[in-house]
Amino acid sequence: MSACFPRSREPIFSDPKQRKMPTSLHSSRTDTAQKNPLSRDPSRPQIDDHVYDYAKFCRPSFSDLVYCVPICENRPKTLNHDEDGGDMWLRLKDEARSDIEQEPILSNFYFSSILSHDSLGIALANHLSIKLSNSSLPSGTLYDLFLGVVTGDPEIIKAVQDDLRAVKERDPACISYVHCFLNFKGFLACQAYRIAHKLWSQGRKILAILIQNRASEVFTVDIHPGARIGRGILLDHATGVVIGETAVIGDNVSILHNVTLGGTGKACGDRHPKIGDGVLIGAGTCVLGNVRIGDGAKIGAGSVVLKPVPPRTTAVGNPARLVGGKENPIRLDKIPSLTMDHTSHISEWSDYVI
Repeated sequence: MSACFPRSREPIFSDPKQRKMPTSLHSSRTDTAQKNPLSRDPSRPQIDDHVYDYAKFCRPSFSDLVYCVPICENRPKTLNHDEDGGDMWLRLKDEARSDIEQEPILSNFYFSSILSHDSLGIALANHLSIKLSNSSLPSGTLYDLFLGVVTGDPEIIKAVQDDLRAVKERDPACISYVHCFLNFKGFLACQAYRIAHKLWSQGRKILAILIQNRASEVFTVDIHPGARIGRGILLDHATGVVIGETAVIGDNVSILHNVTLGGTGKACGDRHPKIGDGVLIGAGTCVLGNVRIGDGAKIGAGSVVLKPVPPRTTAVGNPARLVGGKENPIRLDKIPSLTMDHTSHISEWSDYVI
């Protein structure tokens, strides 16, 4: 990770009269409208880029002070679209403006979270730093750390984009990309993990575990930074998800709430599940031990899995059994993590009817 110079603790405006200018970022919407209205027509607010020019390169912070984004030695002045989120970032900004049209009361929130930033990575570092900060761990400190990690590894931004698409395509409750980015704790917990995992792989384990702890407290999602997780991940609802240190999760996996990918005792070493690509894991499931869940498999809600599950099969129950039987299990013809179909072939497993 590139080294970042400490951010100045003085406001960027040296003139006393100019110091008062940034207070509009944190004042009430009414006061802001009187000083510099966002629209000529009060009944239809419009967000124009020139309104934000004076603070374009600055990040809103505490109280009435605005500080500059920290300067990193290796940080490019203009990020390439492939590294920066490109079309996804433009989409997020368009959706943010549209949301402000519908709910003007959120204009300050959308400005400080999305519209005042120059890239997806910067906005993510800002949003996560605010979410995970507390009285003894300031958001400014976390922001500097997160920004260095995110801008130093383009693969993280690519994974963020794939995760956004996964949530939007698979979760009917997700109404927009910006809605996911700002409000879906499963998505945010996954991105906090990605930053922590990068630090863990760099040997900065104390920081990585600290981020894991804060994410667990804030999002109620506990992902060890040593776990290896692919792209296109959906943590649906996400509350109570636990993923152990040596767990491995492939690409395009969907996991619902209260899922545990855990060990079976106190033995060290490789002790957690290995989840293949395209797997769907239902709510309340426990997969325990160093067992393999094959590509395209489906685990029914409330199951306890202690043995490997072959690819493109369905395992249900406690202890889990293969639908169709061990000798000739029914093979799925679609990728379950993409269809999010939790009930196909249920009649072959049980004739129980309410």
